[in-house]
Amino acid sequence: MFVTQLKSFFMVARLGSITLAAKQLGLSQPTVTTQIRALEEHYGVELFRRQGGRLAVSDDGVRLLPMVEALMQQESNVEFALRNAGDVNQGQLRLGATAPYYILDIVKRFQDLYPRVDVVIGTGNSRQTSEALREFRVDLATSSHKETDARLLRLHLGADPLALVVHRQHPLATQRSVRVAQLAGCQLIMRETGSMTREKTEGMLAAAAVTPQRTLEITSREAIREAVIRNMGVSVFARHEASAHPDLLVLPFEEEVPLIDEYLYCLQERRNARLIAAFLLECEAEC
Repeated sequence: MFVTQLKSFFMVARLGSITLAAKQLGLSQPTVTTQIRALEEHYGVELFRRQGGRLAVSDDGVRLLPMVEALMQQESNVEFALRNAGDVNQGQLRLGATAPYYILDIVKRFQDLYPRVDVVIGTGNSRQTSEALREFRVDLATSSHKETDARLLRLHLGADPLALVVHRQHPLATQRSVRVAQLAGCQLIMRETGSMTREKTEGMLAAAAVTPQRTLEITSREAIREAVIRNMGVSVFARHEASAHPDLLVLPFEEEVPLIDEYLYCLQERRNARLIAAFLLECEAEC
């Protein structure tokens, strides 16, 4: 319980929000609040200053943070060592993916070779998967950002041009291709800030001096796809991200548009761990 309470304190301090910390930890907000209060009451300290509904880390909390971070790191190292101990044919491999279609074939081959290894795939945007890797919450991560951090091993998985996804009854659906300028008359459904697709789309629009009629932000690729299926607007995807559906059409742009690259990363210090090394071999064979 003590370590769990410290984790709650650390996450709230790092993220600055009980809501975000609870989501990251997979707990309810009341549970996180209760754990922090229990820690404060048991030791008679104030870890956060509460002012007008906002939290600020207290001086005692600031002094505690590096020690708690070291403890979290040590716990992660122990857990990682246990998962990678023993026979390569068993264990668990955790992946963070921005575009699962790049790695699903690799995962399939990996599971065929190592049927007793459990593979867990979590999804998120490039920023989220990179954070998960650096915080040891995943073993490997895909990202559209080209990281230059020397602590990371990087493999290039592929690249896709931007394309427009529309409902088959949308006025643009009668065309074989579209011009960027035609987005000025559309409601454009966008990913959240931190998404490489959004960053590239905004760059493409700015270069063409185009402003969509309206925008709608949705933080999930799958939810955006569902919105387009309901003809709520159009969206820009990396071409292969738009899975087949009878109500959807994927239209290429007539102009030269940005490519979205996809990379696989792991921490250099963990590249030789048995499960990570085995997965990397399959990725290198694919690339």
